[in-house]
Amino acid sequence: MNTPFLASVLAQYHWLLSIYTGAGIVAVTLLGGQVARLVPGFRAAGQLNKQTYQKKMERPAYKANQMWNRKWSLLFLVVIFGLILPFCLTRAAQPWWRIPVDIVVILMVYDFFYYFTHRFLFHDNGVFGAPLLWMHAVHHRQHNPCRWDASYIHPLEIAIGLGLYVATILLLSRILGGFSVPTIIITWCAFTEINLHNHDLWDAQRFPGKYLNTMSVMHHHHHATFTGGNYATISLLYDWMFGTLDDGTRKAKVKAGKAEA
Repeated sequence: MNTPFLASVLAQYHWLLSIYTGAGIVAVTLLGGQVARLVPGFRAAGQLNKQTYQKKMERPAYKANQMWNRKWSLLFLVVIFGLILPFCLTRAAQPWWRIPVDIVVILMVYDFFYYFTHRFLFHDNGVFGAPLLWMHAVHHRQHNPCRWDASYIHPLEIAIGLGLYVATILLLSRILGGFSVPTIIITWCAFTEINLHNHDLWDAQRFPGKYLNTMSVMHHHHHATFTGGNYATISLLYDWMFGTLDDGTRKAKVKAGKAEA
């Protein structure tokens, strides 16, 4: 056995920092939920989504999918926090500005790769089709999703989504250096909350509710039509850049273009 190599690997394995990160994510999630309930708009949306979810859980097939995915998610989290994140974290002191910069970089780099994964593996209508369309179709059975429909998916899609996110963190940690515990806590909570909110039943027009409403509505267009728009998940930037924004009229425009041709 190459003892120096093993020692080098173990020196980069910060398991205790990974535990701190997991505990921090749980704490921020619970505290954030309590704070959100103090805001009338968030409280009303939470009640609406909870009631819708409870009704859906009365359907055996829906409940089975949710319970199955909870088991798979637990396994994935053990792998992530036990085998991957410990190599992405650092105890080294960093300037304060590294945290917001790293958060934005992680989320936007992830979203860039997710955009193309979602577009060409799950939805592409081109010559070669989408090889994983059959898998992603499970998620699109919910044409008008609620918050917890974010996890109504095929277990393989959970692995792809989480795997892509964590692979982004691992890759960037090799390029930029290890990330601080607060950076990963905030990034993970933002990643999770944004994906949940995209599926929210939401109707609030005042700031910041108006922006949140836009994000939710745009993703609901994506669910309702399966037409290949709004592929990104963190923001609408890449859909704007690559011409795939869908305000609910994209399908009609595509059909009109084909008719004219």
